Amino acid sequence: MASRIREVDMSKGTTHYESDRLQTREERDAILAELQQVLASPHFCNSKRYPALLQFVVENTLAGRSDQLKERTLGVEVFDRPAAYDTNSDTVVRYTAGEVRKRLSMYYHEQGRDSRIRISLPAGSYVPEFLHLGDDTELDAAGMGSPRFAGGEAGLATPADDGVEPEASAVATSGSTKPIATPMPTSSRGLWWMLAAIVVVGLAALVGWRAFAGHSQTALDEFWAPILKDQKTVSICTGSVVFANNNFSGVITASKDIEYPFVSMQIASSISQLSDLLGRKGTAVELLSAPSTPLTGLREHPDILVGGYNNQWTERLLQPLPIRLGPEVTPSIIDRRPKQGQWSRDQSQPYSSADDYALIARFRDPTTDSWLVVLAGLGRNGTEAASQFATSPHYMQLLKDQLGGNLVNHNLEVVLKVRVIDGKTGAPSIVAAHSW
Repeated sequence: MASRIREVDMSKGTTHYESDRLQTREERDAILAELQQVLASPHFCNSKRYPALLQFVVENTLAGRSDQLKERTLGVEVFDRPAAYDTNSDTVVRYTAGEVRKRLSMYYHEQGRDSRIRISLPAGSYVPEFLHLGDDTELDAAGMGSPRFAGGEAGLATPADDGVEPEASAVATSGSTKPIATPMPTSSRGLWWMLAAIVVVGLAALVGWRAFAGHSQTALDEFWAPILKDQKTVSICTGSVVFANNNFSGVITASKDIEYPFVSMQIASSISQLSDLLGRKGTAVELLSAPSTPLTGLREHPDILVGGYNNQWTERLLQPLPIRLGPEVTPSIIDRRPKQGQWSRDQSQPYSSADDYALIARFRDPTTDSWLVVLAGLGRNGTEAASQFATSPHYMQLLKDQLGGNLVNHNLEVVLKVRVIDGKTGAPSIVAAHSW
């Protein structure tokens, strides 16, 4: 049976589909084809979570099961959570849905500007909406048609223009997915609203330009931009240790079965510096202990991994990168690029006097599907120096000058040398830097 078209916006050439009551195979096939185009885009194809959620909600909506698209159901069906899981503490569905909304907007603003069918996920809902754009549809600044369409209760409907009777708006044949348009005069009220909108947009652009001119990004802002973009919370995941007098550093990494691990004063200093920076930027901090944090815990928010060999996640997630930590039996930083170096502490010197080295990495990690910052010293002094470097406008400007160009859109790694005198951390200096 053909879908019903109750009313069509003739000035925009758009058709609103009732998302859970599409009746024709052509309509469903068109939306599923658009879904595949979206999932194949760079905004989705490098992730596992975002395509899984979007595909699940679209297919179930088209199958008439939109009433089942609740947070708990999605957590169980899409993310393998237990049926009784706590949705207040485990926000995987809400966080992923927010990312899906953002990525859909980016897709239709960039690659999908010419798509005649649009998929969106309204805020506060897990039921997708679908919009069919006629050939003469005008797109707004985000690449979307002006009116939305989506699942209501009966038929396909759009708002009527002021002063236009619904029955005179359009003529549609049974089974048609595009309206047959007739000329419609523009009302004087519409002109006034259009003029007012132009004035408001112009004033907003002027204010925005002045604000940007007065607050241009520093190198420090550029470094942290991928981590802090649209994020209310960032996790700091820190390593922890227990005493081991026979070890060079006097400690060894705490395992998850240790009841009372601790962190050094240098790691505590790192946490303090990072928390201060994030707080000034309006971002809340969630503090995690590496031994007790599962992989799913690292997928909730962007993460800052603090610590090198005392942090299991640092060692694991650095492995694919060009510069990484060497085997723990001989602690070192190894640059695997051709004709590059390797750095390690002088173990003939006392631990409190041996210069330290640190690795700073910022990259998008495919395992967690989010941005990571790693601040990893071979020893605790190196980790403290890495945190000083990563929170300092001066040091970040030195890094930008060495790498050249904007720091925002690249993965990058930096190796630091750190003077250590009587156990105190000295100033760091860059010995190697790489971006890609």
